Amino acid sequence: MSGNLTAMIDVVFQLIIFFVCTTNMQNSIDDRIQLAFAPHGKAAMKKDPREIKIDVDAKGRISIARTYISTDLLKSIVRKSVQEYGSDTPIIIRGDSEARHQAIQSAMNACTEAGIYKIKFSVLKEKGR
Repeated sequence: MSGNLTAMIDVVFQLIIFFVCTTNMQNSIDDRIQLAFAPHGKAAMKKDPREIKIDVDAKGRISIARTYISTDLLKSIVRKSVQEYGSDTPIIIRGDSEARHQAIQSAMNACTEAGIYKIKFSVLKEKGR
């Protein structure tokens, strides 16, 4: 009887490993952010696994991976990343087209205070995407 159960447990563990490996866990982009339209912008071609994507919604709230954070916490996160990966850590700010510039500026200031001086912005190149 225990021989049949052992084979079944093996199959269950293999299925768990399969599903964990095939699940897309990087779905952290906030689709509630409506990006600005910039048809003449340069398209980004490659992704850096160290990059930090910062979202600023229409109400001016800052978030990373759909989690709202304060500017102090953002500064702490970026500072830790600079310590681990250096000051060339890629930062991408995704600002809602309705967000006030002051909210985006506060995210930029938190990054510069943490030691990052090169920041990219994410926009839409074509309408409807």
